[in-house]
Amino acid sequence: MLANIGFPGLILILIVALIVFGPDKLPQIGKAAGDTLREFKKSTNDLTSGVTDEIKEVKSIVNDDTKSR
Repeated sequence: MLANIGFPGLILILIVALIVFGPDKLPQIGKAAGDTLREFKKSTNDLTSGVTDEIKEVKSIVNDDTKSR
């Protein structure tokens, strides 16, 4: 969805945000959005790595079990 906006769409969004929030609040909003996105990515990576570790552990157990037969 976000990839389909294009450069003119981004300019329009920036102008609307500038009008709605004003030039003083815009940097604060940008920082808050960046912090939120960074935390979301961190949480996603933590969750993904946890699942990946679980899968590796299960594969290891299965491989060890099939080798002992």
